[in-house]
Amino acid sequence: MGTRFSRRTALATGAAGLATVGFGGVSAAATGKPPSVSKEYFGQADGEAVYRYTLESGRGMRVRILSYGGIIQTLEAPDRHGHTANVVLGFPTLADYVAKNSPQAGGGVYFGALIGRYANRIAKGTFTLDGKVYHVPVNNNGNSLHGGLVGFNQKVWDVTEIRGGLRLSLTSPDGDQGYPGTLHATVTYTLDQHNRLTIGYTATTDKPTVVNLTNHTYWNLAGEGSGDVYDQKLQIGAARYTPTDGTQIPTGQLAPVHGTPFDFRAPTAIGARIRDHDPQLLIGQGYDLNWVLDHPGSLLPAASAFDPAGGRALTVLTDQPGLQFYSGNFLDGTLVGTSGKVYRQSDGFALETQHFPDSPNHPSFPSTVLRPGQTYRTTTAFALGVL
Repeated sequence: MGTRFSRRTALATGAAGLATVGFGGVSAAATGKPPSVSKEYFGQADGEAVYRYTLESGRGMRVRILSYGGIIQTLEAPDRHGHTANVVLGFPTLADYVAKNSPQAGGGVYFGALIGRYANRIAKGTFTLDGKVYHVPVNNNGNSLHGGLVGFNQKVWDVTEIRGGLRLSLTSPDGDQGYPGTLHATVTYTLDQHNRLTIGYTATTDKPTVVNLTNHTYWNLAGEGSGDVYDQKLQIGAARYTPTDGTQIPTGQLAPVHGTPFDFRAPTAIGARIRDHDPQLLIGQGYDLNWVLDHPGSLLPAASAFDPAGGRALTVLTDQPGLQFYSGNFLDGTLVGTSGKVYRQSDGFALETQHFPDSPNHPSFPSTVLRPGQTYRTTTAFALGVL
């Protein structure tokens, strides 16, 4: 087992660890009120009480997280004028999440949710581990997506308040959705006075298994419900990406981004090339691909986004090898968000830190195998600032 499942990484606390890649953004200074956590009842799912927790940074950022699915329901942050807005997509009620955030309901948009056991796709819902073939539910173009029919996004997690945040715990039994081993997963959300939300993931198993956890938040830095994100600029620290077949399964190639619509090494408007006649854009009906990050294994800036109108800037730091950029292509005008406005195509974008899609079927990809006695451990941070 490589260091990807055993390395402990520390997030830099100086200004360099907060600056946005390519945009020169400035995060909030570590002054003001200390971070706080509060709790309220939010409803019931599968007969279990669901609570909503509010994390406040003391510097104008407020995050609401549900025990159902570990969902980031809202994230409020100020713009350059000090105006605060919710910059993530979500639903106003628990009933909406239960009915519309799951593949069984024909939705599967996964707003703000924790994804597991395996984020992204596994080809034909089949993989081989130690000579044994496993089958997991097929729920997306003949493949398994985001953990199957009942993934971690539909579970009520146990939540404990910790300093500056929350610790969420979930046990996935042996055979859950076809995956081997009893998996004990823990996710921490912490919000600091720099307006930085850090997500730490750990997991252990009692049998060899595969695991790939992420968070599926959709961002709109101009404000949720404000329209499309085409004018917002994106930068990804990746010289290569993983092309896919017609069902969005990687071919195994690590292709260069140079000269393609997938070159975000310099800040580029999301909509600048989204309508180019490229086969990969046609398959995903927009951007929906995995980028091979240049510096995996250490918690470093991997991507940044910026809204020129309001000045909000987002930096994504991660130790993961991949980043799935999804431009909200299948938001079809049938979902009503937290503001009461309808979400249409590309009204938000997702930056999912992860291992590569279908890694269990590609020995050349970084391994997602977790064995007894090992600990899956990874960290991602979202730092909000302004220009």
